[in-house]
Amino acid sequence: MRLRLLLVMMVVVVLLAAMWAGLVRLGWDWPTLRPLLPALHGPLMVSGFLGTLISLERAVALRQRRFYLGPAVTGLGGLWLLMGLPMVIGQVLVLLGSLALTAVSLLIFRRHKAWYTAVMGLGAVCWLVGNGLWLAGWPIHQFVYGWAGFLILTIVGERLELSRVRRLTPGSYGWFWGAAAVFGVGLILSLVADVGVRLASLGLLALAAWLLRYDIARRTAWLPGLTGYIGRNLLAGYLWLVVGSLSGLAWGRMVAGPRYDLWLHAIFLGFAFGMIFAHALIILPSITGVPITYRPIFYAPTLLLQGSLLLRMVGDLGNLTLRQWGGLFNAVAILLFFGLIASSLIKSRKKDKRP
Repeated sequence: MRLRLLLVMMVVVVLLAAMWAGLVRLGWDWPTLRPLLPALHGPLMVSGFLGTLISLERAVALRQRRFYLGPAVTGLGGLWLLMGLPMVIGQVLVLLGSLALTAVSLLIFRRHKAWYTAVMGLGAVCWLVGNGLWLAGWPIHQFVYGWAGFLILTIVGERLELSRVRRLTPGSYGWFWGAAAVFGVGLILSLVADVGVRLASLGLLALAAWLLRYDIARRTAWLPGLTGYIGRNLLAGYLWLVVGSLSGLAWGRMVAGPRYDLWLHAIFLGFAFGMIFAHALIILPSITGVPITYRPIFYAPTLLLQGSLLLRMVGDLGNLTLRQWGGLFNAVAILLFFGLIASSLIKSRKKDKRP
C-alpha cells in the first residue's frame, strides 16, 4: 500500500508541474521553474501523468508487486524531466515504462484472449512507439497522434469490455471494428503523410459515434447518484472526441498554433479527463484502499471543465485572451476535482480511525 501511495504522490507532482508548464505556454507571465519545462508540457501530461496512472491501475488489478515496476519507472522518468536533468535519461525511463505496460498488456491478453484486451494492448503499443520516436528525435507534432491512440484505444477497449452487458448485435460490432481498422491504418500513415491524419480522424469520428450509440453510458446518464454522474462525464468526453475528430478531418496535420491547441485539448483534456472524472471515484479507492463517497459537489469541477474548455475552444478560433483564461480555468477544474478527492479520502481515513 505504501508503494501505491508513493506512486500516486509522484503522479500528482508530475500533473501539477505539467499544468504549470501548460499555463506558461499559454502566455501567463509566471516563473518557468525550469528552462525547458514549458516545452515538456505534453510529454509530462501524456507519459508522466496519464501513462503512469494507467500503468498503476493495471498493476493494482494484477495484484503482484513486480507489475509496479512499470509505473515506478515511468513516474521516475516524469520527475527526472521536470527537474531539468539530462532529458535523454528521462526519455529512456519513460520508454522503459511504456515497454513494461506493453509487456503487461501482452500477458493479460495471453491469460484472457478477448478483443477488448487486444484493443487495450494496441493502445500500449501506440504509447511505446510514440515514446520511441520521441527518444529518436522526432518532433512531437509528427507522432502525437500515436500518443492520442494510446489513450483512445485504452479507454475504448475498457468500454468495449463493458459492452458485453448489452449483448450487442453482430452489425454493431462490425461498425466498431471497421472504425477501429480505419483509425489504426490512419495512425500508421499519419507518421508520414497528411492523409493519415485525416483517415485516423475519420475512424475516430466513427468510433465516437459508436460510443455515443452503443455505450452503456447512454442509459446510465439518466440515472441518479454516482451512476448518473459517471454516465454524464462519459457522454461529455465522447462529444469532445467528436470535436477532435472533426477538427482533424477539417485541418489535417497541424504543427502548432490555435488550431493545434484546439485539436490537442479536445482529445487530451475534453476526452481523457472526462474519462478520469468519470472513473476516478471507482478506480482510486482500489489504488489507495480508502473509499471515496460520491457527493453532488463533484459536478462543480465537471461543469467548470466543460465550460472552460468551451471558452478555450472559442479563444482558439481567434481570441487569445479567451484562450488563456479558458486554459487557466481548465487547470482550476482539475485542481478542484482532485481537491475534492483528497478531502473525501481524508474524511474516510478519519472515520476508519474512530473507535
